[in-house]
Amino acid sequence: MAETGKGVTAGKLAISVQKRLTRAQEKVLQKLGKADETRDAAFEEMVANFNKQMAEGTKLHKDLKAYLAAVKTMHDASRRLQDCLADMYEPDWFGKEEMDTLAEDTDTLWLDYHQSITEKSLSPMDTYLTQFPDIKARIAKRDRKMVDFDSARHHFASLQKGKKKDEAKIAKPAALLEMAAPSWAQGLISAHQVAQTNLSYNQAEEDLGRAQKIFEELNVELQDELPALWDSRVGVYVNTFQSLAGHQEKFHREMGKLTQNLNDIMTKLEEQRQLKKAGAAAAKTGDGAKSEEANHSESASSPPKVGQRPGPPPSRPPPRLTPSPDQRKQHVDLLEGEASEPDANTDATASSTQQSESWSGVNLLDWDVEVLQPTTFEALKAPSWDSWGAVTNGSDTELPPGFLYKVKAIHDYAATDGDELELKTGDVVLTLAFDNPDEQDDGWLMGVKESHWVQNKDVSAKGVFPENFTQKV
Repeated sequence: MAETGKGVTAGKLAISVQKRLTRAQEKVLQKLGKADETRDAAFEEMVANFNKQMAEGTKLHKDLKAYLAAVKTMHDASRRLQDCLADMYEPDWFGKEEMDTLAEDTDTLWLDYHQSITEKSLSPMDTYLTQFPDIKARIAKRDRKMVDFDSARHHFASLQKGKKKDEAKIAKPAALLEMAAPSWAQGLISAHQVAQTNLSYNQAEEDLGRAQKIFEELNVELQDELPALWDSRVGVYVNTFQSLAGHQEKFHREMGKLTQNLNDIMTKLEEQRQLKKAGAAAAKTGDGAKSEEANHSESASSPPKVGQRPGPPPSRPPPRLTPSPDQRKQHVDLLEGEASEPDANTDATASSTQQSESWSGVNLLDWDVEVLQPTTFEALKAPSWDSWGAVTNGSDTELPPGFLYKVKAIHDYAATDGDELELKTGDVVLTLAFDNPDEQDDGWLMGVKESHWVQNKDVSAKGVFPENFTQKV
């Protein structure tokens, strides 16, 4: 027998073509209503569930792959971000080694997360989906065998109905043959026609039995497998998402620890920067204080100059210096001479001028040293800055706890939160230290208005305010 290809003979090809033609013919007859069709509503429902289950599983598998791709993208982005931070981080900054270790741990955590999802969620889904193509092919085969069964059933039924007609057809030609054929041949012709009819009938019956057996075997198998497959989807979904949720929870927990470590490193780095900044400011302030002390010392060792306007008053007036007896007498004579010529405007300015002129002509060498020495040191004692500010601003020396310095508002500021301080241009604010330095934001200060403190002596109305809206006084 000639072969048309590997494993395919002309006979097999002819049989296959004949089966397709028979099935097509049967389908046409069924659609036209000229032939009944075997229907199984329960099985059709199973097939509908199978198609739905396969579509859902395919979509879940696709979305899982997309999720894994997103995890890989996030991993790459995290790695680039860590590399950027490592490149910018100076070697002498706080926590340089910890930063390098943190970057390695973060990269390892991303790798473990990706691998865990692949092994525990995606791979089981791959296995779950591999059974659908085989079952789908068997359902299609069952449908073809059902058409073959219907075709064989209809063919056999038609033979049964036409058996009597065929016998009549056989008898009729025999009557005609009686006229043309010898009597001995008429029996042979009748026997041949009966045998041929019986052979077709038997062949149709065998084909029906074989088609029915194949169809029923496939039908029974699928009726057992499809419900079990439909019920298995619950366990697959539970295992997939439970595993995914577990690995997500572990990943985010570990990542949260690493993130907290990074936040702690950044916080300590900022604290060190603030400490260095405060130290530099304190050093600068210390140099200024030393310069002021030198100026006070220099002014204390110098005698008062005649006609020079006094500076800001100290915390208390200095004791008046006591001159020697001769100089005291000369001073009294001078005052009496000036008193004999009274001026029309005897106001505070003239009195101040007379007191300044009273020092003219006085020689320090003639003063009483024993009287001068103790009073000079007491008079020229440098006042404290707190008392200086208290006198300058017209308030008492009592300051709130944590007082740092005073500032004056140069712009209006409308508070936008309950812990902020409302400012008007010209308001004087007593700046206070934060109870917790970590709560202080850059560019913000804590304080209470001086007017409130003077009246109430409490810091309940304290609040934060922007530093750039004020200036030190």
